[in-house]
Amino acid sequence: MNIYIARHGENEDNAKGILNGHRDLPLTDKGYEQARILAGKIKETQINFDVVYSSPLERAYETGRVITRVLRLMNPVVHPLLIERDFGVMTGLKASQIEEVCGSRIIKGEHITYFLDPPEAETFPDLMVRAREFLDFLQEVHSENENILLTCHGDIGKMIYAEFYGLDWEDVLVNFHFGNCDLLLLSKDSPKEDVHVFEFKH
Repeated sequence: MNIYIARHGENEDNAKGILNGHRDLPLTDKGYEQARILAGKIKETQINFDVVYSSPLERAYETGRVITRVLRLMNPVVHPLLIERDFGVMTGLKASQIEEVCGSRIIKGEHITYFLDPPEAETFPDLMVRAREFLDFLQEVHSENENILLTCHGDIGKMIYAEFYGLDWEDVLVNFHFGNCDLLLLSKDSPKEDVHVFEFKH
């Protein structure tokens, strides 16, 4: 089975540096353009998908809708396990406030500072469990020769990648970048160091 993962295009919270989590603001004009560019790249490379699954949040679903329209596929199938991490009390705060609110309970990657366990938030180990549950679901309902596309989010997308390859989630946060409208391929024939099919120039 080939599992492709696309992160959604820029949405209004992304543009303003707001921690969105389960907030459900729409894509910006730039976000729609990113999705159209990604859809065009997929069409150019002639990747065919048997099914497209999406997070229930609008920014991911609309990204999936742009792709399915361009490829003339059925609309994405919404799956709740693909929803972004619940940010708990950090939801709606500015990304610049992470260190102030969370103190030392953070991990700094090259592009993003991650908070670990503020009140009411899902932890990354929580997300790893959810990622495994979703991968098990795919194994149960799809055959080995299918191409599956997921349109989802940064944190859950990274944890699906980590769980698929058996990687340490902390190492993934520090060393792996998954930007808006990047496209990954998780496959037994795709080594963990070379999963980016398309990396958007941000």
